[in-house]
Amino acid sequence: MSAFWSAWVTVITLAVIFGCTWLLLATRKSEKFKETTEETVGHAFDGIEEFDNPLPQWWFYMFVATVIFGLGYLMLYPGLGNFKGLLGWTSHNQWEREMQHAEEVYRPVFAEYATLSIEELQKPENEAGLKMGQRMFANNCSVCHGSAGTGAIGFPNLTDNDWLYGGEPATIKQTIVNGRNGGMPAWADVLGEDGVRDVASYVMTLSGKEAVAGTDVTNGQKQFQALCTACHAPDGTGMHALGAPNLTDDIWLYGGDFKQIAHTIRAGRAGVMPAQKDLLSDDKIHLITAYVYSLSNK
Repeated sequence: MSAFWSAWVTVITLAVIFGCTWLLLATRKSEKFKETTEETVGHAFDGIEEFDNPLPQWWFYMFVATVIFGLGYLMLYPGLGNFKGLLGWTSHNQWEREMQHAEEVYRPVFAEYATLSIEELQKPENEAGLKMGQRMFANNCSVCHGSAGTGAIGFPNLTDNDWLYGGEPATIKQTIVNGRNGGMPAWADVLGEDGVRDVASYVMTLSGKEAVAGTDVTNGQKQFQALCTACHAPDGTGMHALGAPNLTDDIWLYGGDFKQIAHTIRAGRAGVMPAQKDLLSDDKIHLITAYVYSLSNK
């Protein structure tokens, strides 16, 4: 915040506080502070007249206490422009202290579960550990994969046992720790629009769908074998080592209709799974891995 706006906020804030205080004191009738009167303020509404009585004593002192509290708060905590307060409090420091406290309290619990293998954590007696993994999944992963892990367009479904890089516990953990960078190159310049349509039509047949009318499936197959098998394998079943999806199981990351497949071939795709190693401890990642593994092994 610039010096001007800091001064502006400070002046406005203090002016409101002191203005209200002045108004409170200026309208106080000291000679009637403990008295009531039959005098009215001189006007009536629907036949109802308002007596000209002072504020009750307790009410007046409550206003004064509020002003004192407000000034004290603004001296101790941020609130007057760039003034940081005498205590030096910030929301970031408060968050760090709370996280440190939580880490100290729950570290032994995480460490206990870290001694168990992913397979052992699937057992009923370790259900509490899986629930912890579920809560951490909801906090860190659900924004992309959904609260139930069912994914969305461009974000893999974690419940169907169809894995881009493999669904073994060690592979899942590696994905969470280091992240993934998937790349499908664009083929529009190589194939041309007719070639894109032919290949898309052929790809549809790999999962049992009918070819699209007006396309040359034979040419599509020829182009697929020449350009796509290095990643997707000659039979289209994909390759875990490269994260290349299986094109024969009718499970699609970006949609499986002709238009969506053709767009993928034409423009390519770029998927990124962010690494979590700098955000989550190894013990927490272990529990999230166990939970993700459980989604497709129920």
